[in-house]
Amino acid sequence: MQKIHVVQGEYHVTSTPGVVLTTILGSCVAACIRDVDTGVGGMNHFLLPGDASTDGLRYGVQSMELLINALLRNGARRDRLEAKLFGGGRIVTGLSDVGAQNIKFAQRFLADEGITYAGGSLGGNQARRIQYWPEDGRARQTFIGDEAREVVEAERRRPVIVPEPDTGGLELF
Repeated sequence: MQKIHVVQGEYHVTSTPGVVLTTILGSCVAACIRDVDTGVGGMNHFLLPGDASTDGLRYGVQSMELLINALLRNGARRDRLEAKLFGGGRIVTGLSDVGAQNIKFAQRFLADEGITYAGGSLGGNQARRIQYWPEDGRARQTFIGDEAREVVEAERRRPVIVPEPDTGGLELF
């Protein structure tokens, strides 16, 4: 079994049997999407819902579009996609509820795109560790107690690398 960890602002798609995609979520949301016939699947991990005017992988709009396009490039068909959503917890009380905004965005996105929602686990007030096997759509969630919140906090502080826009330039070596 090969494990691939997907951190904040990333996504990964695979068609390799036996691969498990993992992530740790607080208020972030991960969409686990696969083609039910081919087993081509992937996971993303986004920090903020975003909208059509935003860019960068930490925003939901960009992250969902990139994940779906990568699935389609790898042989998935849009009409066979199913998704599971995880995360969106309210980890820090007293601040705005970004998790609820992420949940609302992700559910609306799936509905707007006609992607079947196959369940998951959203909301609450605990961080969670997710394991997802795209081959058959299995998912496992483990809630993380207070003693492991520093892992989530460390990931939250990790800088997100945003690719520079393509200017059409060419560099020769």
